[in-house]
Amino acid sequence: MKKLYQLSLCLGLFWVSCSTETSKDSPTTPPVSTTAFEEAPSWSKDAIWYQIFVERFRNGDPSNDPRPKDMEGAYPGFIPESWSVTDWGHDWYAREEWQKDLTVEGFYPATQARRFGGDLQGVLDKIDYIQSLGVNAVYFNPLNDSPSLHKYDARNYRHIDRNFGPNPDRDMEIIASEIPIDPTTWKWTTADSLFWEVVKALKARNMRVILDYSWNHTGTEFFALKDIKENGDDSPYRDWFNILSLDDPDTPEDEFEFEGWAGTKTLAVVNKAIIPEDDEEMPFEGNLGSPSLKEYIYAVSRRWLDPNGDGDPNDGVDGFRLDVAGEVPQGFWRDYRKEIREVNPDAYLVGEIWWQHWPDSFMDPRPFVAGDQFDAIMNYRWYRIARGFFAQAKPVLKPSEFVAGIDRINKGINEDKLYAMMNVSASHDTPRLSTSLFNKNMNKYKAKPNDDPAYMIHKPDEKTLNEQKLLLLNQFTFIGAPQVWNGDEVGMWGADDPDCRKPMWWDDITYQTEKANYLEEKERPVDEVKINKDLLSFYKALASMRTSNPVLVDGALDFVLADDEAMTLAYKRSNEAAEVIVIFNRSESSQAIELKEEGSFELLLETSKSTLTQEGEKLTVELGGLQGVALRKIN
Repeated sequence: MKKLYQLSLCLGLFWVSCSTETSKDSPTTPPVSTTAFEEAPSWSKDAIWYQIFVERFRNGDPSNDPRPKDMEGAYPGFIPESWSVTDWGHDWYAREEWQKDLTVEGFYPATQARRFGGDLQGVLDKIDYIQSLGVNAVYFNPLNDSPSLHKYDARNYRHIDRNFGPNPDRDMEIIASEIPIDPTTWKWTTADSLFWEVVKALKARNMRVILDYSWNHTGTEFFALKDIKENGDDSPYRDWFNILSLDDPDTPEDEFEFEGWAGTKTLAVVNKAIIPEDDEEMPFEGNLGSPSLKEYIYAVSRRWLDPNGDGDPNDGVDGFRLDVAGEVPQGFWRDYRKEIREVNPDAYLVGEIWWQHWPDSFMDPRPFVAGDQFDAIMNYRWYRIARGFFAQAKPVLKPSEFVAGIDRINKGINEDKLYAMMNVSASHDTPRLSTSLFNKNMNKYKAKPNDDPAYMIHKPDEKTLNEQKLLLLNQFTFIGAPQVWNGDEVGMWGADDPDCRKPMWWDDITYQTEKANYLEEKERPVDEVKINKDLLSFYKALASMRTSNPVLVDGALDFVLADDEAMTLAYKRSNEAAEVIVIFNRSESSQAIELKEEGSFELLLETSKSTLTQEGEKLTVELGGLQGVALRKIN
């Protein structure tokens, strides 16, 4: 009973900062809200997102590189003595010598043991680069302390990963000195402190920051799960996880078993009270099954939103990206929004609402963006439609079908939420943008060489680059906030996870020529790894255009041309102050596209050379095949 009392006391009575530096005179009144509870914060509609996967972004401090002891609890388990951190410029499909000493077989299982040493110092070193892209919001993949490369298997939620900071061993000592459930004992590790340096540097450049968390599952090294395994029914955390069987201390076997996310035994699913209990179709009603787990999650979230507990969240993160959100009962998300908005009324919550039935249908996001849960979802739905038209990839769309598809996915969603959507073109969970467009199969289906030996893993061709520019022009001139997966802007290519997680390309690092193949006996095109400076400049121009023309953020969307025979498309973004027309020629031949428009227009951005002529109310734009242009009305 002593442990149970302590758990209740720690989470029931202490709603204070985890910081040891909080002033006694700090105000406790929450900031005055500038955003209605049910609305998305205005800054999220202005956002140009840059997604960073820290382990693969930049190794700024080799002294903190992961060691086998830091990886205990992560798949594939056993790490041989021959193991070492992989060189940043390593040919991706080339096998390291230590792979032959693993207890798992195959390239993809072995890649889960790879570490490249990316860290927060690497991010800090590249703040100027991030700013140069023109982005104004950073979405970090999970940073919580974890043994894996992806960090979705948390050891604990309350600290930044030990290997992302300057002193992993010191951080282990600090973490061990805390009472995990008691926020008043939580301290800042060296990794935590470095994270706040990164946040401060980003915010000094007017960039927002959100963190990625999975409240749906943890890793096997998570303190509460380990306590349940040791203490069984006497554990105060007994109701935190969906435990299938407890260990019997009277037998030599380990009978401890829990529900693993997607059947993965390194990811333990939390206990959920789904209503009705036999409901197996997302989305779910209900809540988390443990009140104390909810309070713990709230405490962790408050820690990152308002680090010094002074009531002013401006020094904290600006919100959260919430992993596999459709698998968590909606009652929890309603409660969570209330807690988050109490700390920061302008916080942004974006849910990973993705598949209903993979790979054919997406989950309906409308219940999640009705105003009581999320401000937006990761808008993979937009991408499938855009890819279908601009890349003529499955499902292949004509211009009129593109228009109909956009109308269909936007129907029934409040305009406030449509403008706050995170329009995702690629991520850590999908093929890279260039590779996705290069391969014309259904996206995220048989999108790796182990699933489809014909899947193209080499550098995409020039036609694909033109298609990529078309899609990007759409993304940066459309309703919703554009998102860039780190590396896409320099021309990186890669199949589905984990091939989309190659180390970032930098001009001061030497990279091996890519010649190794997933199928070792099969030859592939040999590719030089080199930054595409023209593409990088195009990304910067897109960001500058969107930032300099607010109508692309808040303007109404009107389609003015959808010619299926000519394969041309045009739409208008307009408000009381400005008007922009965006025109696409998806055909592979040059065309003169005529629109009836009053006034004069000037060039904003073109994917390649275009010609503009105006005669009275007739606007004519000559575009080559696979070209697009954005025009701004000047009178």
